Amino acid sequence: MSVPSHPAAAQGEPAPPLFTWEFAADPYPAYAWLREHAPVHRTRLPSGVEAWLVTRYVDARQALADARLSKNPAHHEEPEHAKGKTGIPGERKAELMTHLLNIDPPDHTRLRRLVSKAFTPRRVAAFAPRVQQLTDRLIDGFAERGEADLIHEFAFPLPIYAICDLLGVPAEDQDDFRDWAGMMIRHGGGPRGGVARSVKKMRGYLVELIHRKRETLGEAGDDDLISGLIRASDHGEHLTEGEAAAMAFILLFAGFETTVNLIGNGTFALLTHPEQRALLQRSLAEEGEGSPLLDTAVEELLRFDGPVEMATWRFATEPLRLGGRDIERGDPVLVVLAAADRDPARFDRPDTLDLTRRDNPHLGYGHGIHYCLGAPLARLEGRAALVTLLRRLPDLQLAAAPEELRWRGGLIMRGLRTLPVRFAPAAVTSSGDVRSVP
Repeated sequence: MSVPSHPAAAQGEPAPPLFTWEFAADPYPAYAWLREHAPVHRTRLPSGVEAWLVTRYVDARQALADARLSKNPAHHEEPEHAKGKTGIPGERKAELMTHLLNIDPPDHTRLRRLVSKAFTPRRVAAFAPRVQQLTDRLIDGFAERGEADLIHEFAFPLPIYAICDLLGVPAEDQDDFRDWAGMMIRHGGGPRGGVARSVKKMRGYLVELIHRKRETLGEAGDDDLISGLIRASDHGEHLTEGEAAAMAFILLFAGFETTVNLIGNGTFALLTHPEQRALLQRSLAEEGEGSPLLDTAVEELLRFDGPVEMATWRFATEPLRLGGRDIERGDPVLVVLAAADRDPARFDRPDTLDLTRRDNPHLGYGHGIHYCLGAPLARLEGRAALVTLLRRLPDLQLAAAPEELRWRGGLIMRGLRTLPVRFAPAAVTSSGDVRSVP
């Protein structure tokens, strides 16, 4: 089927190029054009799939909560050239489809209720000391050098080790998870074969781990999240072993990369907006980690250049109208969170980073029944990472020009490939504090 043109294009205003390397570096001007001229815009993605991009805030919120837009890929009849190009690479072959990102009510309601019994706010809050310990340990690894790549040495390992600890992956196996996760990040927007192999290996490991934990349930040390998933029940219902594996997989897959990007994008935003960074540092120095500015700062960083550029795939189960356009049954729809969160119809001075912003109902972690279950954990890790970096490395600065940095080419996530920084070298004391090296 041909891609229908938008009235703006017919008037001699073609849409700007999308999904180029230049676009990946700064997609916001193109999104501003789409919001104004083609707020619901049909385009051909690099994979060959044709999909609708939703860019205005009001349309985005409607789409995220619209029950006619299903998360189940079965509602999309894929053309031959686009088979297997939607969703997470490899999850179909690995039989990992039965997770919260791919199902609708009533199955979604049942699974979310069961998972929520294990993945509780109390469990996340109790995990804070471990997150802080991991944060300090990673900074210890490069503090004396005076330079680092904050993506590879900090933003990437922190959430992968944290989610492994939370799930209950033994320490001796966590480097395998780091390798598999690294493959997904490096190739998520490119060749899918390596990603699919990593997904298959991860699935095999999780099934085996769940089986082992099921056999030792009730013994000491079974307070991890996987044990909680096995134990969770509702009216006599439990997660099947396959459902538990799929849920552990998606908590790992969705939980770590969003946090990598929250830390990387957030740090980059602070380093390129020195007046806002100085404001936050003064507030932390005067009020400590109880500073109310810290909460608004994290939310503003999520809005300004958030870790998730587009919400995961949705498919129309019936014809519907959205933003003045007719969506046909089976059409894929991608809600562009990054565009909606810069919509001037909803946010005052949307292209300005303002850490004091209070009216900030951003869509960084979605909206509606598919609101990100792991958002509290991501916020906890992002907050710990940013506060500790600013406290321990107060003179942190970019070691490359902003325009020299490369962004990973992908569809759903938005994050930097590298983030080189420099700072005054600091020696780690036995207490875990640091002092400047003369």
